[in-house]
Amino acid sequence: MKKNTEVGALCCAVPEPERQPDFRPVEGPEADEELALLAKAVGHPARVRILRILSNREARVCSQIVGELPLAQSTVSEHLRILREAGLIRSREDGPRVGYCIHYPALRRFKALVAAI
Repeated sequence: MKKNTEVGALCCAVPEPERQPDFRPVEGPEADEELALLAKAVGHPARVRILRILSNREARVCSQIVGELPLAQSTVSEHLRILREAGLIRSREDGPRVGYCIHYPALRRFKALVAAI
């Protein structure tokens, strides 16, 4: 098994660009749709827990996440899929392994949309 430092290379090896201001509107129909999509993605305690787990490390593979949750691997995979489709996490495959990490620009956008309510 590879070291955890190598797991980070699966997903988050590319540094986030410097924090750029997000000029997209935080109000209006499109922003409401975006907020609803993101809120639905974090609308389950297991998905919130996954985000917390990922925030403590650069990246994790699915088996590591499963090891920290009282859920079946298939259930964790489904939660990861939902978070990935919403853009809150990124994934990168390396053979049979898939690394997951938080996509911080999307998380910042979610926070801005919530703050505008």
